[in-house]
Amino acid sequence: MSLSFPIPAPRAVCAAVLALALGGCAGFSQDGGMDAVSAMTAERTGQDLRLPAAGGGDKAGEAVQAELARLLKEPLGPDQAVRVALLNNRSLRASLAGLGVAEADLVQAGRLANPGFGFSRMSGGGETDIERSVMFDLAGLLTMPIRRDIEARRFEGAKLVAATAAVQLAADTRKAYFDAVAARQSASYAQQVHEAAEASGELARRMARVGHLSALDQAREQAFSLEAAAGLARARHTALAARERLARLLGVWGEHTGFILPERLPELPAAPREAGNIEALAMQQRLDLRLAQLETSATARALGLTRATGFVNVLEAGYANTSKTGAPRENGYEIELALPLFDWGGARVAKAEAIYMQAVHRTAGIAVNARSQVRETYSAYRTSFDIARQHRDQLVPLRKKISEEVLLRYNGMLVSVFELLADARAQIAGVNAAIEAQRDFWIAETDLQAAISGAGGAPVALGSAAPEQTVPPAGPQH
Repeated sequence: MSLSFPIPAPRAVCAAVLALALGGCAGFSQDGGMDAVSAMTAERTGQDLRLPAAGGGDKAGEAVQAELARLLKEPLGPDQAVRVALLNNRSLRASLAGLGVAEADLVQAGRLANPGFGFSRMSGGGETDIERSVMFDLAGLLTMPIRRDIEARRFEGAKLVAATAAVQLAADTRKAYFDAVAARQSASYAQQVHEAAEASGELARRMARVGHLSALDQAREQAFSLEAAAGLARARHTALAARERLARLLGVWGEHTGFILPERLPELPAAPREAGNIEALAMQQRLDLRLAQLETSATARALGLTRATGFVNVLEAGYANTSKTGAPRENGYEIELALPLFDWGGARVAKAEAIYMQAVHRTAGIAVNARSQVRETYSAYRTSFDIARQHRDQLVPLRKKISEEVLLRYNGMLVSVFELLADARAQIAGVNAAIEAQRDFWIAETDLQAAISGAGGAPVALGSAAPEQTVPPAGPQH
């Protein structure tokens, strides 16, 4: 429906509309939200985010590249590995680009829609009618503060999403780091086992030639030597695969893939962390919970906008004039209003209310799951610490003592070569189980931190016992 009528002081009305429109305009921030994301990441990982500019060549980018080069030349610790990943991982940079999208939506929400211009010309009977009009979106102008508030909340949500991606990358990198170091340690031990098995096999062949070793015992020695070679090949591939998984998270390629890992896992802490108030900490620090709460608030705000525009969502006003042949120009204003004859907005409001209730229940569910998850991850953390300490302080020393006793009995001809090799095989299983238990502890510690302050972690699966190995360590010392 269109109405045309003269309005006094049209310039004052246009000036007021223009002032409101310009007052709602906002530009882009200097940091694009990165400062807030960096602060949240540093609070949870101890590492900030400093990314080079998209075009490259700036001083910040040069500083990042210099830091990367320095870190990759030195032996990597877990914190250094996380630092490299946060600076260099391309998937993280892609996630951070979402900040620009959200900020662009925020800036767009603060700008009035472009005015519409209308023109018509009709001729007939020697007369020509010309109509001109300029229309402004008044409904958009009136609802601009609400829309800006909604987009501002979405921008805050984008910051939380970006921080979650950074914290998750840090956790994944730490776990991949411990897995790679443990695999390297196991491969190094498999190399020692292989060398000892070869020496033992050679000694067995010499003894067999002089008649001091039966054909059966010689065959057993040779079989263990071959199994040691196969075990070394598997260990080397496992170490390579673990290293490549870490390299992908670090985002390195070319010469940078030669980064240096330590030979052994870090030692266990003197004592495990106490449970304390980890559930309360999770409720305060979990990024996924904060994001759900923010989305619920934004949905509630959007519900208010839907109710406000449910009855009238098209309201435009503008200047119009008409020219007729032989007559003075007629000036006035035109208002367009959508009449709610068929759609009163009830469906839109009901949909918004249902979406809001979804957000409320989703937030409550995330809180319940977070509490359960942090309890589960702490149990895995504490159990893995106890298992790793038992391997270090009891099982490995006990295996060593058993091996020494069996060797003494073999030298005294009280046990056979087969019993000696069987004990050696059990000792290998014990050493590998100790390495795995130590690795599992550090992974569980990472998962616990992620469950408290990130978006949750997957608790490590704890093995009940070391798997049986068929590869012997050093052979009998004759």
